[in-house]
Amino acid sequence: MESENSGRYQFETWATGLVDAFPLHSNKKGSDKGIDGHINFFDDNSGKAKTIIVQVKSGHVTASHIRDLKGVLDREKAQIGIYITLEEPTKPMIEEATTAGFYEPEHFPGTYYPRVQILTIQQLLDGKKVDYPRVAPIATFKRAPRTQKTNGKNQEPLL
Repeated sequence: MESENSGRYQFETWATGLVDAFPLHSNKKGSDKGIDGHINFFDDNSGKAKTIIVQVKSGHVTASHIRDLKGVLDREKAQIGIYITLEEPTKPMIEEATTAGFYEPEHFPGTYYPRVQILTIQQLLDGKKVDYPRVAPIATFKRAPRTQKTNGKNQEPLL
């Protein structure tokens, strides 16, 4: 039996897929804590992924939704938040989004990404993309020492 929210979950899954995000919902009742999906990206050599939080709204949208998203970004320590909506954003929503400022990757100084981005379904269908660092700096890896096999057993590293 399908839940009363299954259509909403299907829409959220489809919408998060438009930005290549991983959907986070389960078909269970309860709070999603303001997160419908996430995108991980790397912009340094730490090996730790940075996070983009994705929220999807299919109904009426207001500036309070953007304030809530900013709170989720802070709580989750996410670098960027994406707000996907069926409706055009209002002027107060856009103004609220700009107050979130910009994300500047440590390894790419002077490159700025809006911390809160509002995208409509129509914009996404028209090819608009989420603005975030898509390339990490060139990583240098320590080379493992070579070993020599003798009688099927590894010997000391060759120097």
